[in-house]
Amino acid sequence: MRGARRNPIATGSALAVAAAVLFGVTAPIVKHFGRDVGPFATAALLYAGATVGAGLPRRRESEAAVGRAHAVRIALVALFGAGIAPACLAWGLQHAGALAASLLLNLEAVLTIVLAWILYREPVGARVGIASALMLGGGALLAVRGASGGGDLLGVVAVAAATLGWALDNTLTRPLSDLDPRAVVFWKALLGAALAGVVAVLVRDRWPAGVALLALLACGATGYGLSLRLYLRAQRVLGAARTGSLFAFGPFVGAVVAFALGDQGAPLFVGGAAALFGVAVWLHATERHGHRHRHVPMTHEHAHTHDDGHHTHVHDPRVVGAHSHVHEHAATEHEHPHGADVHHRHEHN
Repeated sequence: MRGARRNPIATGSALAVAAAVLFGVTAPIVKHFGRDVGPFATAALLYAGATVGAGLPRRRESEAAVGRAHAVRIALVALFGAGIAPACLAWGLQHAGALAASLLLNLEAVLTIVLAWILYREPVGARVGIASALMLGGGALLAVRGASGGGDLLGVVAVAAATLGWALDNTLTRPLSDLDPRAVVFWKALLGAALAGVVAVLVRDRWPAGVALLALLACGATGYGLSLRLYLRAQRVLGAARTGSLFAFGPFVGAVVAFALGDQGAPLFVGGAAALFGVAVWLHATERHGHRHRHVPMTHEHAHTHDDGHHTHVHDPRVVGAHSHVHEHAATEHEHPHGADVHHRHEHN
């Protein structure tokens, strides 16, 4: 293995931060345009927009297809991530300040890291732990002002419940990250929008019109559709814990937008939080996790190329670039930088 190989963690970190920014700006916008809209109606519109951001799924040779075997897991992530969580967030935003609510979304990263460790035993080393602590510290700095800006306890609890729903979504989604992200997002968004829409009709939620309707759909397309596609691509490389931790950058972006829209806070607190978040993101992006490890024989399907040192099988005629098909791996042992992708989900002492 050549030591100069590109660091996959840096690439995954860039994708995770881009996903976080797109999602982060949505909280204050949803609060503004969804203030007179029912929570389930808001959730339905956000994920109806997400189907547009995902794009219609089609069979692509470069990605592993979503099949019937994945239906139950997709239904679960739709229930938690596209039904319950956005409805809790929408209701919470109506009863808590935008700045405080944006910062509370930091809980999603912490809960995702904990669940990824419990369910998948993903390694959480000192560097990731320090980065997570810095992000929580940045959120705490802003929360000092955000919490004093108004809002009731039930609103705060509802936003916290939304973070738990999305943490469960993130963790359940990890095995789906090796599949076509466009198809995963589309089916999750479609099922979630249908579920939330039915509940909205049953409970007689109020629906928006005009600019508010278009704004919620646009938020869904970018902050829930396109953002989730980038998130899945990052999770494919980094695993659930590291991607979830980096995603904590999003709430900071939302807090800045809320501040700019009039939910004012002390500039010193905002600047201090920005510094902490910046250092945390740098810690993630420059992480190089590498050690000697052994691959056991396996047969599976996922998108891959033949220049990564793990896919040495031969095609006739030769295939160039990313493609997907069922392939076998022989046992091997080597050392190189890696994330928690499909080939590197081994245990760590």
